[in-house]
Amino acid sequence: MKIALKLMGLLLLFFAGQAIAQQPGNIILTESGTSPNAEQPLDDIVEKKLTVEKRVLPYDHIREADIFWEKRIWRVIDVREKMNLPFAYPERPLFTILMESAESGEITVYSVEDDKFTVPLTPDEVASMGSSQDTIATVDPETYEETFQIVVNDVNPEDVKRFRLKEIWFFDEESSTMQVRILGIAPLIEERDDNDNFKYERPMFWVYYPGSREMLAREKVFNVGNDNSPITWEDLFEMRFFSSYIYKESNVFDRRLEDYLSGIDLLMEADKIQKDIFNFEQDLWTY
Repeated sequence: MKIALKLMGLLLLFFAGQAIAQQPGNIILTESGTSPNAEQPLDDIVEKKLTVEKRVLPYDHIREADIFWEKRIWRVIDVREKMNLPFAYPERPLFTILMESAESGEITVYSVEDDKFTVPLTPDEVASMGSSQDTIATVDPETYEETFQIVVNDVNPEDVKRFRLKEIWFFDEESSTMQVRILGIAPLIEERDDNDNFKYERPMFWVYYPGSREMLAREKVFNVGNDNSPITWEDLFEMRFFSSYIYKESNVFDRRLEDYLSGIDLLMEADKIQKDIFNFEQDLWTY
């Protein structure tokens, strides 16, 4: 009898504990992609942390004695090409990423006096590049008094339609492979006259790419095929997932192709330079 009473008491305590544990006040209801203490709803299924936690792998060490051959190449990336549309993604274009990082001092950008990264620019100098001031005269309709206002115009990322890319192709004897390293990126801004007619485009600044890889590895690239793909700008450049054309190679006259070629001849020469780089590696092998 005593044993039966003890068993009944234990059962009562067990069910009472279950009932207390299942009271609404003690149950924490969570949905996938939300947090019970979140102040703002999450605009996704889950919180994406892969990009934030990603670490950039350093480049392999290359000895000077192992560089058998080297060629400097300058390219142009046109964001209007289909493959390059992510460069102008309205929500987060590459130009905005570079400007914000330069103005905050996260990366250092350099003057376009040359493309050798010799003159660094301060964040204030970069901010002044990103905006211009116009003086507008207005007349009061009652007093006919003329006043002047200063209007600040920020650079529209849509006006940046092309980027310059400076890179080095080299053959590494140790690994017997042809490799490429990007050195710099320069956004090109369009200059227009008072009638909004296009005059020319000019580079704003040079970004030293090796020093910006950590920043670019935290910025996602819009992926047309898969929104969940954690591709970053550092991945895009390292995988060379972009379309471009050559406008200059290292030469004794330091000339661009357009300085002595035009039309179809210019395009054919750019294609020839690319093929020469490819054939150089292939010609080193014998079968």
